[in-house]
Amino acid sequence: MNIYIGNLSYDTAEADVRMAFESHGEVTSVNIISDRDSGTSKGFGFVEMSTQQEAEAAIQALNESDMHGRTIKVSEARERTERNDRR
Repeated sequence: MNIYIGNLSYDTAEADVRMAFESHGEVTSVNIISDRDSGTSKGFGFVEMSTQQEAEAAIQALNESDMHGRTIKVSEARERTERNDRR
């Protein structure tokens, strides 16, 4: 199951996110989204967990929790919608 994690500190590394989520189950991937030009974090990312049950446990435990001084938002990731305004 794919999980959205938002309001991340720009200093948060993928290893930090992995460590937080691994206490709730097997993490198959972590991807913090960064700006294409500058390479700096955009303050959100995605975590893939191996089972629905583990993912739901992580969402329940970590939503509205503190990570590096920020209250993070954790929820089930939604499907990406197509954008027609690409330049």
